[in-house]
Amino acid sequence: MTQSPRPRTEVRRLKERGSYDPELIASILDEALICHVGFVHDGFPVVIPSIHARVGDTLYLHGSPASRMLRSMRSGDEISVNVTLLDGLVVARAAFHNSMNYRSVVIFGSPRIVEDTDEKWAALEAITNHVVPGRWADSRPMTEKEVRSTLVVALPINEASAKTRAGDPSDDAEDYELPIWAGVIPLSVTPAAPITDPLLKVDVEMPSYVRDYERS
Repeated sequence: MTQSPRPRTEVRRLKERGSYDPELIASILDEALICHVGFVHDGFPVVIPSIHARVGDTLYLHGSPASRMLRSMRSGDEISVNVTLLDGLVVARAAFHNSMNYRSVVIFGSPRIVEDTDEKWAALEAITNHVVPGRWADSRPMTEKEVRSTLVVALPINEASAKTRAGDPSDDAEDYELPIWAGVIPLSVTPAAPITDPLLKVDVEMPSYVRDYERS
């Protein structure tokens, strides 16, 4: 995984918020449920949300072979992937200094179609467990037909950077005397109580990873 900035990943604005630490990058990718994939299709820029999973130094994406996002990757053209975790709304005294606390990652690279059967199965398992850890083992196994109808793409995480903001508002010195409330409104992904499928057999118990689900 990347250890130092490259021209495309170097954080240029507010450099102090940038990081190229592999562990930080991995932790953000692992916590985020959704990524956004940027690519060029028929000469136009496109950004599509997708589910992802990280396995070591590789990010996996999946979808239908009919998807224009995944079809475009067959050409080997480079893509960019972004994930963002929103941790809070920063409410400053001055409108100019309102901000957000966040953790984000940007990755650049050339994707490859996963053709190896074992790698494809492992990637699909990782993607399933990325969303709900432990679910793959409890699910009805995918059929060979379902696997064939799913396209999996691998992107090496060797050109990536993280950018984060945390903490209190950063107002101008003279504004700290103003009688205006300032602070942070924390935000987080907080699961509500699971809703059981009404068609579920009455003797099926709710697994603990559903009952106690959380993102971390």
